[in-house]
Amino acid sequence: MNNKTKSAFVAIVGKPNVGKSSILNRLLGEKIAIVSAKPQTTRSKIMGVMNYGETQLVFTDTPGLHKPKNKLGDYMVKTIVDSIGDVDVCLMVVEESGKLHDAELELVEKFKKLDMPAVLVVNKIDRLTDKSQLLARIAQFSELYDFDAIIPVSAVTGEGLEDVVEKLCDMAEEGPHFFDEDTLTDQPERVIAAEIIREKLLRLLNDEVPHGTAVEIEKMRERESGGIMDIQATIYCEKESHKGIIIGKGGEMLKKIGTYARTDLEKFLETRVNLKLWVKVTPDWRNKAGGLRRFGYVENK
Repeated sequence: MNNKTKSAFVAIVGKPNVGKSSILNRLLGEKIAIVSAKPQTTRSKIMGVMNYGETQLVFTDTPGLHKPKNKLGDYMVKTIVDSIGDVDVCLMVVEESGKLHDAELELVEKFKKLDMPAVLVVNKIDRLTDKSQLLARIAQFSELYDFDAIIPVSAVTGEGLEDVVEKLCDMAEEGPHFFDEDTLTDQPERVIAAEIIREKLLRLLNDEVPHGTAVEIEKMRERESGGIMDIQATIYCEKESHKGIIIGKGGEMLKKIGTYARTDLEKFLETRVNLKLWVKVTPDWRNKAGGLRRFGYVENK
């Protein structure tokens, strides 16, 4: 009987909005990465740890590869490039149909340069009505790169994800586990709390507003009597007009953001949450080194 431990570092990559974070959350059985229908939801690397028998898989969820429009965008793209160079295998996520995207071609070129082991994950197969579309999609990517495997999945239903895990375990190398068995993520609770709040901004606000927002947790403390976590957070935006939209008429939008965020925070923290939100304006923070550092991003040199 072989009891030797194995491990693999896995980067989840792809163009924006293909379901990378949804797949990570589904694999881990816990929501550590925020999910939104809007592209470029994930801004930085989020690591999740999964133990499957004797194998430890360390996943990195990366931002969607896109053409940057500001210093924050530059940081996001650098995050992807750095991640690809630092892992044992890439999990490239694509949608079930459609044309090839420039970002996908760019990722494949990086794989070729690095001779990177890669598994292609064709997500959103639950949306398919014509299975021939899936075969065409698989053929499309098979011509681009010699993937170690091509696996159709649905992050919504979970179909195919066990096949992904088993393939990654096969590709893992013998060696020690790098994290304790009960480790789920490298993200502190405060960071995940801020991201949960930001997710509600992405879901509830107009397209131009949420990408200019950031969330900072000012206070996160459990009461001595126990049973309630007090969280105070500030939502930063770039324009006064955006502040008005976030607050909403009579404070209705901010109240809705808080209500939805509190529900997810209570699930994640497994305790009741008293959440208080404020909104402040910091013009053009996405192009300023101080703004990027303040909200946990590092400016590119």
